[in-house]
Amino acid sequence: MYFQTSMEGNSPWEPFLAEDGGDDGLLFRSAQCLKVCLSCSLKLLMVAIFLTWVVFVFLLPTDFMGKLLAKWISMTNTTVYGSSGVPFLLFSAPVLAIALLGAAYLAFFPTEYNERKKKRLPSFRVLWTHPVIVKGPLGVVSAAELIGIIAFAAYILWALPAYMIRDYTSGPFLAPSGTDLVHFGRCFSRRLGAVGFFCVAFLLIPTARGSILLRVLDIPFEHAIRYHKWLGHVTLILLTLHGLVVILIWIAQGTLQAKIILWQTDGIAHCPGAVSLLAGLLMWLTSLSPVRRKRFELFYYTHQLYAVFIIFAALHVGINLFYIIAGSVFLFIMDRFLRFWQSRTTVDVLSAKCFPCGAVELTLSKPKNMTYNPLNFVFLQVREVSWFQWHPFSVSSSSLDGRSHLTVLIKVAGKWTQKLRDEILNARNHASGIRAAVEGPYGYRSLYHLQYENLILVAGGSGISPFFSILKDMLHGAKEEKYCLPKKILLVWSVKRSEDLSLLSEINVTSICAFPLKVLDIEIQAYVTRESGNLQEGGNCNSGGEIVRYIFSTRGSSMSTMVGSGNMKWLGIYMFFSIFGFVALEGVAELVLGKLNISNSWLNGLLCIICMLASIILFGGPVIMLWRLWESSGLEFVDDDEQQEDVAGLNGSTQYGEDASKDLLSLASIHYGRRPNYKEIFSSISEKWGNVDVGVVVCGPPGLEASVAAHCKSIRNPVFHFHSYSFEF
Repeated sequence: MYFQTSMEGNSPWEPFLAEDGGDDGLLFRSAQCLKVCLSCSLKLLMVAIFLTWVVFVFLLPTDFMGKLLAKWISMTNTTVYGSSGVPFLLFSAPVLAIALLGAAYLAFFPTEYNERKKKRLPSFRVLWTHPVIVKGPLGVVSAAELIGIIAFAAYILWALPAYMIRDYTSGPFLAPSGTDLVHFGRCFSRRLGAVGFFCVAFLLIPTARGSILLRVLDIPFEHAIRYHKWLGHVTLILLTLHGLVVILIWIAQGTLQAKIILWQTDGIAHCPGAVSLLAGLLMWLTSLSPVRRKRFELFYYTHQLYAVFIIFAALHVGINLFYIIAGSVFLFIMDRFLRFWQSRTTVDVLSAKCFPCGAVELTLSKPKNMTYNPLNFVFLQVREVSWFQWHPFSVSSSSLDGRSHLTVLIKVAGKWTQKLRDEILNARNHASGIRAAVEGPYGYRSLYHLQYENLILVAGGSGISPFFSILKDMLHGAKEEKYCLPKKILLVWSVKRSEDLSLLSEINVTSICAFPLKVLDIEIQAYVTRESGNLQEGGNCNSGGEIVRYIFSTRGSSMSTMVGSGNMKWLGIYMFFSIFGFVALEGVAELVLGKLNISNSWLNGLLCIICMLASIILFGGPVIMLWRLWESSGLEFVDDDEQQEDVAGLNGSTQYGEDASKDLLSLASIHYGRRPNYKEIFSSISEKWGNVDVGVVVCGPPGLEASVAAHCKSIRNPVFHFHSYSFEF
């Protein structure tokens, strides 16, 4: 325990002094004990609900659970919700309950980091940071991710035959007759669809950018999107096989044309199922890596068919089966509605820098009390470039840089980014500026990179951008003499051309901290792979031109704090009222249909979707409006003069003595004509830094991640904890 004394008795550490004895110390210890107990209780309750739900899903294919489920449904037929009440409680309610408990946990027990004492890493953390598979179609896979993959594979391999054994009771499957073959095909197709539908329930959770479930687990969106892609492949394979088997049966019976357009009122409706599968196939095919990388716009616009996929899936299966995915769908729609509100207002771009290498740095206006962490990112939409496209960019500034701004570094590498650079160059002629819509910031809640004694940052090309945020944060920490900073930091950066090194001049070290090297041991190794020697006279790496900066006029429009870093109490209230409204409206809809004696399967599915939208708008909408009013009244904004002074600080105008000209470029050792030898680098590090765990953060192409992960895996002493940070959408 650290103590800080104060001559005036106003020490920020004063509560700790009361721990030594007396009534105040007893009250403090009691409050802390109660806080820990409540926090653990919420965690255990969420884990218990999740495990119970998983066990139920795994046992559902058994004959015992099937009969028990049928019995529960028959017992509740007379209730308001009728036969759909039990499916809602068993499939959707656990997901919504965990989300509500997660919101309460994050609201009342936010992540706290002791700036004076480094937190010990839990032993199970190695499951997430130890790479097990480094090459293959899935990329780098950690031990925890491999466990999850095995669990999903085990469920699929268990559920399909278990369902078939339960359904197909006419004898063994050997040499069935023609009628038996059709019966077998129908059973097999139905169970492929059921298992695929359970996969959809997990598929939608990672797509919510501000997902409560991901925040509780501290899984950032850029990691979760990998799980979405993995699940997407599995889900579409299962659903495609489901549809293909049915089509083959119809072809064999000669009824394909009549069956595929059939829209039954009871049971499964064929036509909406075909539409949903077609939308899913279009999303799947255009999301494959060759198409996504070369035709990103095609991938992006086609992926908006998710609405068609979900709506027609509800029409296809009806209300009872749709409840399998309804909880995940509802959380996704809530997140999407909240993001819509945040992105309605455009944000001032205070300034822009154009680097010789073609990169652009945008400085966006933000409120004073909006904070973010290193490795956070935002989604940007610039309407002068496109009204529909949103692109993710990592934050390159530190929240300690200034109170009124946030910066992102963008490498020109496609049509959208090239149009953005051209728009900036055009805007500077009349100084009218440009405006952007912003979602976020999103990312890790915990500052995991500060938990390591030593840190290695490995970047490829524009992957240097998020590490600027880390380095700036540490320089500010060194200036404020925080004790929890890593002792040694190595930055390894590989680029194609020497002009890319101009980005290192973006950070003027001594403008942040007068004598940083007395506190931080920073080593920078830069590798220029496509040049055999220093082509710049005097070591100047800005051959493509000077760094040019433009200051734009502003309209006083700043970012919203509703999403990403939003107030968790308000978010919990929004979720509670939306979920309450959904349950209430579903009850009213079921009651009305029961009174009218309407038992239309696809109509029930459609009403479920309508109730979701209506509950979020009618019950959650007023909460958002009150939240925005509270936000507007409580936000701290700076005046124009203070804002311009704050933004001017980005140029590193504050100087300190003889070392005032130091930037990261002056601290770098530059190697030409070769790539980094990571085996040599890691072996050298293990010798120089000793037997102390090392955090390794990689941002770059998949090949770079695989190479670094392989070396982290091969070295046992010290332990290299692997973390990746990338946007491979």
